[in-house]
Amino acid sequence: MNIHEAKTHFSKLLRRVAGGEEIVIARAGRPVARLVPIERVGGVRPFGEYAGKIRWTGDFDQSLPDAVLREFEDRET
Repeated sequence: MNIHEAKTHFSKLLRRVAGGEEIVIARAGRPVARLVPIERVGGVRPFGEYAGKIRWTGDFDQSLPDAVLREFEDRET
């Protein structure tokens, strides 16, 4: 499909791609791009999937030690 046609029918192309089709777009008869569907990763996580697997300590919201903060902030002193 040429660029002009792709611009003219872009929303239709997106519907086709969403249906699993791959579209090649060409300029002067030479392929320059592909429209491909995005692969969905994972899906819906079940509620309570991590129940009992995560433990919070009483100091989870305490400030980090200065040496650790320096590493995160890339400070010298």
